[in-house]
Amino acid sequence: MQSITLDQLRATASAGGVVGVTLKARGSGFFMEIATRSGQEVFLVKARSSELRRFGSPNSAMIVLRELGIATAQLDVTHWNPDQKEVTQSRDSRAQSMRQVHEATAYNQWLASEIQATIDDPRPNFSHDEVMAEMDADIAALLEKGLA
Repeated sequence: MQSITLDQLRATASAGGVVGVTLKARGSGFFMEIATRSGQEVFLVKARSSELRRFGSPNSAMIVLRELGIATAQLDVTHWNPDQKEVTQSRDSRAQSMRQVHEATAYNQWLASEIQATIDDPRPNFSHDEVMAEMDADIAALLEKGLA
């Protein structure tokens, strides 16, 4: 199956390379099949993936076509089932994105509280050199005892 993005379709349409468009229904969604002057039949896909671009209604697809300057299209409802509820990957990926946002927010809140607790800690601060000198002394003591 050949594919084309919306930007590529825009360029092809403005160059006169689109012969026809068919809105094909599958389940409760609609997909665009584009016939080109080169004789290829291509499907409209999402910009950042090879997943077919799904329209929830022919109306939303026709708005896109009109914005592209494509005034006529065919409608194929052979496999249309308006009662079929589809859980699309975009919904799944959107839900996953929202989960990641919530997890990131929770982590950021935890991290901010840890940083604030460190800032509020009344104990004296030690320089890096002081800490490293103490660590070197501890390592040397372990080496002398044969434990390291």
